Amino acid sequence: MNSSIPSDAAERRAVEPVICYPNATLPDPDMATLARARPNARKTGECLVPPREARCFHVPAGHFFRITSVQGPQVGDLNLWSAADPQERFYSGKTRALHGTHLTRGDRMWSGFPYLRPMATVTEDTLEWYGIDEHGGSVHDVIGTRCDPYTHHMLSGEDYHRCCHSNLTNALAEELGLGREAAEPLVHDVLNVFMCTGFTRDTGQYFMKASPVRPGDYIEFFAEIDLIGGLSACPGGDCGAEHSSDTAACHPLLVEIFAPAGPLDRPRPGRSGYRWP
Repeated sequence: MNSSIPSDAAERRAVEPVICYPNATLPDPDMATLARARPNARKTGECLVPPREARCFHVPAGHFFRITSVQGPQVGDLNLWSAADPQERFYSGKTRALHGTHLTRGDRMWSGFPYLRPMATVTEDTLEWYGIDEHGGSVHDVIGTRCDPYTHHMLSGEDYHRCCHSNLTNALAEELGLGREAAEPLVHDVLNVFMCTGFTRDTGQYFMKASPVRPGDYIEFFAEIDLIGGLSACPGGDCGAEHSSDTAACHPLLVEIFAPAGPLDRPRPGRSGYRWP
């Protein structure tokens, strides 16, 4: 195999990039309407997710839900499903392609095919200030998957049962009254809430670093459709050293649900208008 550097290597590298999915024509999330509705919303429920565990929660369409760090720095793995049909679920890859590697205020969590509609819109993010650091790291990523026992076993030869994949599977099985084998295929790639991640510039490897989240920081969403949420308080704690571990300092995460004072003058998103010939 010829691996020599071609004479026009610099010219090839200098080609200007093209955005794959220009997002100027994405449906408008109408942030102004959401901002007006939020101050008068009242709290209707909450769910405390214990360290190294996961819990499911329901959010009606038109409600807000907030995930808050309490007690100490902690990242979480968030799954979303349509409450009407859990086969419709968050599509991290398309969300990444439409909005970028990390989400913040104004970005949306999209469902998979054949639905491809916004499930939730990020309305507030106290870590929006972080931006992109000198390492290329940022917060709330849709590039990682979720820590899982299969990769852990492959790399270490050990069985670990508190990975976020395991936690989410157990929580969803309990929520839907399913056996573990039926629930596991419904668990999918996540929004890594509060997690600080990026890709190394020399090797292109996925990295994590200690999250900048502190108690009181939160990210808040508006539910575009009736949702089941699943949140795992990652066994890596702030993910500053390792994940899938019983040694990291871990803390709970709080989920709160808020109902607006009245109906919003805002249409609910329908499934994709595309139809096969």
